[in-house]
Amino acid sequence: MNKKQFLDLGKQPIANGFLHKEEINNEFFFNLKVGFDEETKLVTQMEYVDPPLMFNENYAYRGSMSETMRTHFRKLSHQLQIENGHRNPNLEILEIGSNDGVFIKNWSPKNVVAVEPCKNFADETRALGYTTYNKFWTTILTETIKKQHGKRDIIFAANCICHIPDLDDTFTAVASLLKEDGVFIFEDPSLAGMINNNSYDQIYDEHPHIFSVIALDNILQRNGLQICRVENLLVHGGSNRIFAKKLGSEIDETVEQNKVYERILGLDNFETFVRFAKKVRQSREDLIRILVRCKNEGKRVISYGATSKSTTIFNYCEIGPDLIEYITDTTPNKQGKLSPGMHISIIPPNGGIDDSIDCVYLGAWNFIEEISKKEKDFVDRGGKFITHVPIVKFI
Repeated sequence: MNKKQFLDLGKQPIANGFLHKEEINNEFFFNLKVGFDEETKLVTQMEYVDPPLMFNENYAYRGSMSETMRTHFRKLSHQLQIENGHRNPNLEILEIGSNDGVFIKNWSPKNVVAVEPCKNFADETRALGYTTYNKFWTTILTETIKKQHGKRDIIFAANCICHIPDLDDTFTAVASLLKEDGVFIFEDPSLAGMINNNSYDQIYDEHPHIFSVIALDNILQRNGLQICRVENLLVHGGSNRIFAKKLGSEIDETVEQNKVYERILGLDNFETFVRFAKKVRQSREDLIRILVRCKNEGKRVISYGATSKSTTIFNYCEIGPDLIEYITDTTPNKQGKLSPGMHISIIPPNGGIDDSIDCVYLGAWNFIEEISKKEKDFVDRGGKFITHVPIVKFI
């Protein structure tokens, strides 16, 4: 790779590394710097964190905890199961990064193979009857799966491919396990969405890459695959769902439409990201200013959602318990712990937003609609949300 650095987000911890007080002295940190590969046009970290440090038996993010994501994957599964108006129950599926089964639960265990490096989640889906390999996705693993289960009609991955440092090995593995007419479907945060939203919190240890369609097609094609269709999604603050097949397949007009749009945004140009970095620095100044103002006015401010995104924000902006009193989160194995790096307490949502709370920072800004419905009482009494997307402001 020919990477040129454009952004330095400073010293960062493991984004999902929620910890107890006695673990603070052993907390791992790394330097989060981001660059642009002028050959492939890929936005990627300058140095990658070793995957087992992030994905292990203590991994905290659970896709099934969000109603938005449960509905999202249920709709997609239904869409994939209906072909030419008829239900096809016999599609052979493989999911890379199955998490707690939020996608595969919509499919019969007899037709599914899952790959999940986090042992806690691999054990969960195995208990539900799904064949789950508790390993990282590689070409070596692919050979084992091919011998045991044969090639697949659909290989699926959600918010996972952008987690894998070695994309060439990843895509070669997919191509070797896909049937000749099979389809590789994966969705990840969109680089266009990140640039438009100034949502630099999409960048953290687990996201070594943020994808454009241009970069993905360049890397897929050198590994025997090509993009055949693109769907633009609203989930996670803007994502692309990529449909890829073997080289020589028919290509939908959405592929070139997305590439044209990305060229207009300048996503194939290093200078675009230099300007983005300047906006990121301004966002940090604005967010600190608004939180300090709230504190000086005697307002109580908490955060909603102990997310990986908020880990990047709090550590880059050096926002700790002096500005954010605590974080509320629905995930049981985050509650009672401290946030990575800045060590803000995490509590259950029950009573987290009582009448004394004036402002809530949206650590999970991409779920604003779901949050607004849940916290209707807070909104109705005049409570204000704070976001940094696309600019720092009260909602």
